[in-house]
Amino acid sequence: MGKEKYLNLVDYYDVESPEASEFRRLLHNLNGLKSPQNKRSIMITSSMVSEGKSLISSFLAMTAARHKGRKTLLIDFDLRRPTIHRLFGLSREKGIAEVLLDGAAVRTVVKQTALEKLDILTAGRHLENPSDIINGPAIHKLLEELKFYYELILIDTSPVVPVSDPLILMDEVDGVLLVVKAGSTPRGVITRTTGLLARQKEKVLGVVVNNLTHSLPYYYDYSYYGYNYSPTKE
Repeated sequence: MGKEKYLNLVDYYDVESPEASEFRRLLHNLNGLKSPQNKRSIMITSSMVSEGKSLISSFLAMTAARHKGRKTLLIDFDLRRPTIHRLFGLSREKGIAEVLLDGAAVRTVVKQTALEKLDILTAGRHLENPSDIINGPAIHKLLEELKFYYELILIDTSPVVPVSDPLILMDEVDGVLLVVKAGSTPRGVITRTTGLLARQKEKVLGVVVNNLTHSLPYYYDYSYYGYNYSPTKE
């Protein structure tokens, strides 16, 4: 069978849409925080699956690149269920896994998009045990290198409750955005998440409430993820 094809999310980015306006407002709010120059690496996570964190990450990245003219990198660090490569019609291979495991030069695996100032670092090859490569010092060194090339680095990560990966990454980023799906995420789950993030509450920049109607193709609907958060092959 041929390789599965995905549409490019850039094609769905309507600058006049209400959604685009909301992301411009979100980016404006982030820029208005104290010491915004220190918030160059931002992790986007959620409590559980199916809350839309990857779409939020993607649209925020496109907004920063297009409307603010900021050289932006979007990293897919959801190594168990990576999605960013699908949203942008890119190959998953040659990404963060190859950098951290094989020592690949990060500049050789970064992928360009149709937006001039937006690049993507995909998850890379399938891993049986993704936690093995999430090493604090290595991540810190990588992000410091990337800050030389990019004004803003957005990192899409796994949900907080199912796995501990985001809490490890939290130590190395400048800020955290929590995505909550209104009318869907149980209050108790949100409470559990905020408790886990509280150990570095100064890094929590805010909450993005997501409950948009489904207007994109079916494979952008994260309901197909299910609740088994084990690694999957492409």
